Amino acid sequence: MSTTTPPGQSALPPEAWAPLLRLSRLAGRPLERFLHIEAASGILLLVAAAIALLWANSPWAESYAHFWHTPLGIRVGDFTFERSLEWVVNDGLMAIFFFVVGMEIRREVHQGELSELRRAALPAAAALGGMLVPAGLYLLLANTPDTRSGWGVPMATDIAFAVGILTLLGSRVPPALRVLLLALAVIDDLGAIIVIAVFYSSGVAITGLLVAALGIVGVFAMQRFGVRSKWAYIVPAFVAWAGVYSAGIHPTIAGVIIGLITPVRTWLGPEGFVTGARTELEHIAQAQPGELSSHHLSETLRRVDAARREAMSPSESLIATLHPWVAFGIMPVFALANAGVPISSEPLDAASWTVALATATGLLVGKPLGVIGACWLALRLRLATLPKGLGMRELLVLGSTAGIGFTMALFISQLAFTETKLLAAGKLGVLAASGAAAVVALVLGRWLLTTSARPGAARSVDEAERSTAL
Repeated sequence: MSTTTPPGQSALPPEAWAPLLRLSRLAGRPLERFLHIEAASGILLLVAAAIALLWANSPWAESYAHFWHTPLGIRVGDFTFERSLEWVVNDGLMAIFFFVVGMEIRREVHQGELSELRRAALPAAAALGGMLVPAGLYLLLANTPDTRSGWGVPMATDIAFAVGILTLLGSRVPPALRVLLLALAVIDDLGAIIVIAVFYSSGVAITGLLVAALGIVGVFAMQRFGVRSKWAYIVPAFVAWAGVYSAGIHPTIAGVIIGLITPVRTWLGPEGFVTGARTELEHIAQAQPGELSSHHLSETLRRVDAARREAMSPSESLIATLHPWVAFGIMPVFALANAGVPISSEPLDAASWTVALATATGLLVGKPLGVIGACWLALRLRLATLPKGLGMRELLVLGSTAGIGFTMALFISQLAFTETKLLAAGKLGVLAASGAAAVVALVLGRWLLTTSARPGAARSVDEAERSTAL
């Protein structure tokens, strides 16, 4: 953002430090900002996972389990609701994570890489192959009654870690590849959400669904009444969450649903904001000395602020507000709560070894095979076209990066396995495969990708997303 600084006045905000200010302005554009946050979040996730592993395998290992099983709750009269701290993270805070995921899916469908069929075909094919092949490979290796429930674990790609790996490759990665990875991850997340809702939910209670429907209807009703305050929607959103939870469906699905129905269209838009702000500021500029009271100035600034809020859609505004909190708060806390796998010196039993091997193979081998194979088939059948600036070398890097399945894979592990040993084995497989996939992606990226851009390739991720040229 550029501003005109009056003579004698510092160009920096009060208390600001120039190096940090420049760093914060690197992410000025929407998609650029999103990917910058994801890259930084990937580093923080890695640190949180390392801390969890060290803690769970240290002399203080018992305190790790004890801490996350600390009971939390509320009591009103005879009503008591009490759950563990781990439940608060996995079922409560992660609902906000899935809320942002739902809004990102809606945004991509409305105006992003998935807004046009010919642009969505390649990432859709890649995501579909990247879900089916790992699941099939897992079942091929672990198709017994005790272990087969984990087939959904290796289906998911972690966008934060994946973007972080591409960031480490620097200028070797063309912007179009970053956009393709984001679109793949969005569809991948949608597939994981459907899997959770259909296959990893308990028996559905009709009364709970009715309560959830009441909350969703409340959201639509408030939208029709023109309610613009985002805080007002917390009540019907909480009703929907409570209804989904009481219905026996994982409550994070409520976050996705609310995210999907959050409006993606602006009211005033950028042009309306510029017009309204200019009008209000001209009134201030034309006022005679002494005519502009503090009350009138306050009202004018209030109207300018309202115009600023309505320049963006509610979905874009909420993503911009919540995404840093999710990336730097909720996801690292989730990693800290779930990546603490105790590694015993004793050999794994047969079932645990099978789960760990099948999970790791599904991510490390199945994901790349599925993504690259589906892309090749879609291109061969002329169902999709490569964006300018991409070739098979970039697709190989894309496939290997997709094998990083940290956050969503750990989350599905919590739902897939009820036995402690199998859950630990599934998590161990996820962590090992994700780490190995990250190394493979870095090596392939250094080997296959060059710093010279191809002719006609997009120069930034925002340009790559806006471009319809394939």
